[in-house]
Amino acid sequence: MTTMRAVIMDGTGGPEVLVPATIERPARANAEFLVKIIAAGVNPIDAKTRGGAGVSASINDWPAVLGNDFSGIIVESPYEAHPLQPGDEVYGMIMVPRLSGSYAEYASVPSLSLTRKPRSLSHVEAAGVPVAALTAWGIIVEVARAHEGQRILIHAGTGGVGHFAVQFASYFGAHVIATCSTGNVPWLRELGANEVIDYTAARFEDEVSDVDVVIDLVGNVLDNTGTRSLSVLRPGGLLINVPSGSWPTLHEEAAAAGVRSTGYKVAPDGATLAVVSRLLESGDVRVFVDKVFDLDHAADAHRTLEGGHTRGKIVLTVADV
Repeated sequence: MTTMRAVIMDGTGGPEVLVPATIERPARANAEFLVKIIAAGVNPIDAKTRGGAGVSASINDWPAVLGNDFSGIIVESPYEAHPLQPGDEVYGMIMVPRLSGSYAEYASVPSLSLTRKPRSLSHVEAAGVPVAALTAWGIIVEVARAHEGQRILIHAGTGGVGHFAVQFASYFGAHVIATCSTGNVPWLRELGANEVIDYTAARFEDEVSDVDVVIDLVGNVLDNTGTRSLSVLRPGGLLINVPSGSWPTLHEEAAAAGVRSTGYKVAPDGATLAVVSRLLESGDVRVFVDKVFDLDHAADAHRTLEGGHTRGKIVLTVADV
């Protein structure tokens, strides 16, 4: 078999540019695995790239296949004695657009970008983990260095990255404050948030102060969330802005306010994902999948994502196990 089913786009635009098609199956090379994709996660970067932002400027070959997150089964391994062999269940993150993405039946994935799928998770659940969890781990553990006594404010705590960030910060002992809409307040408390601010009922800057770290998953594109966050940080505190390009004057404004600032870019690190897997297996961390669409309905998945108010992740089913 040399072809596969996929959802492609011949150019950027609205969700309607995502269309089902039959294309050539990728060929495995060097230390890559050929993976049969069972489920693929949908992330904001997918929608931004499809719309002409994100990493769209780096797409050199058309049609393009989106999708960073995947969970699936190994079809071909780099070599005979590799610990992962055909038939093993794996999950991970593909660096799109350098490689063709997971909105397809097969993908070629570098060996350092995947790890064994947690046995306790279905493929649909596992596909919702990599990008969001690795991003949350990076900002909470590696950059913020979450620890006991630290006060961390997390905006958009119910989203894909947010719901992992709340759990990681809580796991490492930080005092977690999260913002969300009314209906999600109890859920965020269940995930480990010590304080939850309903942004429809109160301004967070009126409710909290002397925060050590702000995790800005919104950017400065909605109600000046970023700029308002500077006022709740303690002197020398840190603001981590995740939506790239959402706040061009971030560093200048932060410096003027006497606080530190940084952006963040996630890496497809299978070793770190293996650590996350242990937390998922133990039940200390869990993934929440809000909605599931068939691969052919990827455009509808993007419309839902861009509509906002998603709790956790959106996932595409690509194939049966």
